[in-house]
Amino acid sequence: MNKPKIEALALHYVGNQANDEPFLLSKKLFATTPDMNELLSDYFLGSFKSEERYQFADDMGIENNRVYRLVSDIFDNPDMVYDFSVDLATHLYENCQHPKIKGGDFIVVYFSDCNIGVEHCDAIGLFKIENKDLFLTVEHDENGFEIDSVEGVNLKKLDKGCLIFNYEREKGYLVSVVDKTNGQEAAYWVDDYLHLMRRKDAYFQTENVMTLCRNFLAEELPKQFEVCRADQVDMLNKSMDFFKKTPKFEMESYTQQILGQPAVIDRFEDYKNRFQDERELQLENSFDVNQTAVKKQGRAFKSVIKLDKNFHIYIHGNRNLVEQGEDEHGKYYKLYFQEES
Repeated sequence: MNKPKIEALALHYVGNQANDEPFLLSKKLFATTPDMNELLSDYFLGSFKSEERYQFADDMGIENNRVYRLVSDIFDNPDMVYDFSVDLATHLYENCQHPKIKGGDFIVVYFSDCNIGVEHCDAIGLFKIENKDLFLTVEHDENGFEIDSVEGVNLKKLDKGCLIFNYEREKGYLVSVVDKTNGQEAAYWVDDYLHLMRRKDAYFQTENVMTLCRNFLAEELPKQFEVCRADQVDMLNKSMDFFKKTPKFEMESYTQQILGQPAVIDRFEDYKNRFQDERELQLENSFDVNQTAVKKQGRAFKSVIKLDKNFHIYIHGNRNLVEQGEDEHGKYYKLYFQEES
């Protein structure tokens, strides 16, 4: 299988306009050797590990999205990467208005033969390197050793990146994002500069429906019904198991198997409507389950009962092996088991 290859690379420096930092444009494309091509490809592409996918958007229509128009121009005219990279850098400089935004090297890369699962296509990468690390260098000869330091880019860390695949242009392309910046100033990369929105794919649906189910069971259910913590944990465990073992999610099947009682199902439907309205999203009643999203969201499905500050009980299986009661000494849990380790 062919590996992605850098066909063209443009490098500029985009400072913070609000802080009167410089905006420096290179004169031509950056020439790469075969070894440097492979090293940079691994650096740029290796940072895109998440399966979250985005697409370009604009309230006034996608054609009004400046980055969308410019990357479309590049896909249509690959020999003009440098010219359009200048426009992309200029647009980024115009969006660096927050005083805490760091200046950095801005790189536009045209990749060929990128894998998006079932097919290969060209892609455009937009990268911004804002942070440099200090590295030690050691040199030696017959007279001894010398230790010095040099500032450079850590190839294990990519500050900001955007990979745009030449796929489904009419929908705003298939876009992957890396953004390691924290704080309010971070919004400029995804929101202000790229102006992206999440794709409503299987990962998106799985992530949000699992959040809905978890929030209902952990927060809403005990408010509306008398349910002990053990039963609540049992329902959370069964929900997690449902998502792990069900290739295709069906909302009706979930509510019947996990929630069961009509009154609970009705309350869940009301909660789902509020959940969608508050987050301005539309959840599908049927979709393919993304197991990467299941694994990520599973961290929020807590199967633990905390008893004061003395004990934690983790329930992973049969709910019938746990009994709850109260006597003259106080509340208690009774656990049945065959072996201990």
